[in-house]
Amino acid sequence: MITNTLSRLVAGACLGALMLSTQAATPLVLMTDFGTADGAVSAMHGVAYGVDPKLTISDLTHQIPDYDIWLGAYRLYQTANYWPEGTVFVSVIDPGVGTARKSVVLKTKNGRYFVGPDNGLFTLIAERDGVAELREIDEKVNRLAGSGESYTFHGRDVYAYVGARLASGAITYEQVGPVLPGESVVKIAYQHAVREGNTIRGIVPVLDVKYGNVWTNIPKALLDELQVKLHDPLQVRILHKGKQVAKVTAPFEHTFGGVAKGKPLVYLNSLLDVAVAISQGDFAAKHHIESGVDWEVEVSKVNPK
Repeated sequence: MITNTLSRLVAGACLGALMLSTQAATPLVLMTDFGTADGAVSAMHGVAYGVDPKLTISDLTHQIPDYDIWLGAYRLYQTANYWPEGTVFVSVIDPGVGTARKSVVLKTKNGRYFVGPDNGLFTLIAERDGVAELREIDEKVNRLAGSGESYTFHGRDVYAYVGARLASGAITYEQVGPVLPGESVVKIAYQHAVREGNTIRGIVPVLDVKYGNVWTNIPKALLDELQVKLHDPLQVRILHKGKQVAKVTAPFEHTFGGVAKGKPLVYLNSLLDVAVAISQGDFAAKHHIESGVDWEVEVSKVNPK
């Protein structure tokens, strides 16, 4: 009888240990404008592993151009929803490091966490996913020990440390710091996609940098309102600060192979937003197009003659 009871206890303990060991870790995802030529990113990894060596740490990118808060905001928008609920994102594009800008953790309504400076980085995440709660990081209790006199590396001393503590379960979200009004999140102003008659207006938020395709913030739903069909010609105008930079007429296609090599096309990118490209070519380079809130785009359906 004692032997059977002991066997059951041992079996139960082994099963419990197995269940604990197979529990999925909460991912910690890092994004900065630091590059990888020096030790900054490695230091952030080291701080996070110092909190919990079992953490799963991934890098979204560290190649954001220097101080480009808007592009950082877009890269979060582009990738966050493909990560599991509960994922913690640490984002550091912070030209105002050490100034009065707040350090925050934003929790979205779908349960992901975004750690970083409240300087516009969370503009698109807050708009799309909604703010469930916003908390200011209390650096008196949530800061790497011994870093109090370091004023220019919050990515290591505050954000990586707090993100790792959240992801590891060392602190709860409520222990981050005091609650802030959700609507107080700093947002970058930009032209939202709108339809005006036969024309849809938006911006070029980002380029598909590897291939030179020009992405827009115009969603498929607005294109559908124009009743655009496969192969229909569309006119695309791209303007910088109100001045026209490019104007092309190209067919709407599902794939780059829908037109001959070297020919332009309009298509839906991987986020189901309108984009324009040259098949096996570089549309942005050919037309000297960049991206950002001051790069506007207009897409119109071409009426048949």
